Amino acid sequence: MRVAAVQFRADKADKAGSLARLARFAAEAAADGAELVVLPEMAATGYLFRDRAHVAPVAEAPDGDTFRALAPVAREHGAWIVAGFPEAAAGGRFFNSAVVVDPRGGLAHVYRKTLLFPADRTWCEPGDSGYVAFDTDAGRVAVGICMDMNDDRFIRWLAKAGARALAFPTNWLDQGERVWEYWAWRMRPARGTAVVAANTWGREETTDFRGESAVLDDLTLRAAAPPTGDGVISAALP
Repeated sequence: MRVAAVQFRADKADKAGSLARLARFAAEAAADGAELVVLPEMAATGYLFRDRAHVAPVAEAPDGDTFRALAPVAREHGAWIVAGFPEAAAGGRFFNSAVVVDPRGGLAHVYRKTLLFPADRTWCEPGDSGYVAFDTDAGRVAVGICMDMNDDRFIRWLAKAGARALAFPTNWLDQGERVWEYWAWRMRPARGTAVVAANTWGREETTDFRGESAVLDDLTLRAAAPPTGDGVISAALP
């Protein structure tokens, strides 16, 4: 299985432009042979929102703007694509979610982030989708979003799920340490599952994000992005 992560900093004032750029990066990764392409958490919108009224203009249904931008890429290249987005659900509910697009360009799954970071709680509620894994021709892939990595329940589930890879959209903060070393430490109970982590970078309002998107396999770094800059990393998983 060849996998790729797209490191990306959204233009918060231009969701459409951000989606167009994300689609180009996803197409680049898939054209280079990636069977699984992972984009960051809240990939096209930025991460920090004061409240529900603030996020509402950019929130969308699972088959909304993000899906429509990525479905043609998945279909053209026969790749799976996983991307984070703010979900507007029935009843005025909001979730921090990830869409899974299948190689035919179909909407395969939506995963809703289970363990929330304090910044999530200003506008969304914990996910109720349950953990998600899907089968590809190259193996099973699980989905988790950012803080899920800190949830022992999620790690225990991963250890039992039999997934070859974890698609991991994230907006991981810069805490002054190599973030992939922490991810490897957290993944020890599920070391047979590779991590394909797509992060953002730079400053949003007063918060700094780490970059260093990474592919880990057997707790070992296989590919990494620098702390700053948009781009694609990829690796082959045996």
